[in-house]
Amino acid sequence: MSSQQSVLFDAPGPRARRWIVLGNVLGALVVLGIAALVVVQLAAKGQFAAALWEPIFTSSAWQNYFIPGLQNTLRAAGYAIVGAVIFGLVFGSGRLARVRAVRWLSGVVVEFFRAVPVLLMMVFFWLLFGFNRISDDPAFLAVVIALILYNGSVIAELVRAGVGNLPKGQSEAGLAVGLTGGQVLRSIQLPQALIAMLPALVSQLVVVLKDTALGQIITYNELLRAAQIFGNGNSNNLQTLTVAALIFIVINWALTAVARWLSRYLSGRTAGQTAAGPGIGNPVAIAGKGPGAPPVTAGDPGGGGGGSVL
Repeated sequence: MSSQQSVLFDAPGPRARRWIVLGNVLGALVVLGIAALVVVQLAAKGQFAAALWEPIFTSSAWQNYFIPGLQNTLRAAGYAIVGAVIFGLVFGSGRLARVRAVRWLSGVVVEFFRAVPVLLMMVFFWLLFGFNRISDDPAFLAVVIALILYNGSVIAELVRAGVGNLPKGQSEAGLAVGLTGGQVLRSIQLPQALIAMLPALVSQLVVVLKDTALGQIITYNELLRAAQIFGNGNSNNLQTLTVAALIFIVINWALTAVARWLSRYLSGRTAGQTAAGPGIGNPVAIAGKGPGAPPVTAGDPGGGGGGSVL
């Protein structure tokens, strides 16, 4: 049996593998058939006409709609990502605190904002800031705060779970050398937990970027709203929304690629080989009992006696 084979289930046999391949082929054919049907229907309705696509590739479309909308999307996502990470680290650490009151308060905050829908928070803060004239751009502020509160609560849970999954020996070793509980959390546990939860963290950051599109409901002029305005003016909503979707896909792919590189980079820096010490790799010199090796005596320099024994 292969050493890489999972112990949770048996490897499929030849017959099972044939059925798996057959299922994959049939699934691919079904997907291709649906895609072909959609393309045929769109072509029948004239959605591939050049007149509908030409306005998208004009300089006016990109300078006045797509690029400003993309800038607003990235601006809101940038502020929200930084704020959500800080919020998650603070309240995730709070949920791991030794003081019961801090753990309880952090748990209430995290669970509350995880339960409230993002769109509801956006509408609430938009109305709050707009009626009280708190900001010149209440839609932008509402989008950022709502994304920070919701995604920061999710990241806090990731931090708590990441630290909880670490071996207990990590904290025990830190306490044994005289560190306090807070120092152990900040210096030993959190760095390891952040590396371990990096894939889940990146997935949540992608969610932040995509959820900025909800801002179009409260009139925030992000990429989706800009595409809708341009499409309504040129009667080509399908085409403009397709371009907006492709832009989102490219950005999310780039973010995922950067995260993969960062994960490999951090793993390479934290997973080093043990340096060879005296006698490592030469068991004969250590034991003195290899083939043909002389017996080790107390006065033998090679045996580590270093002189006579008193």
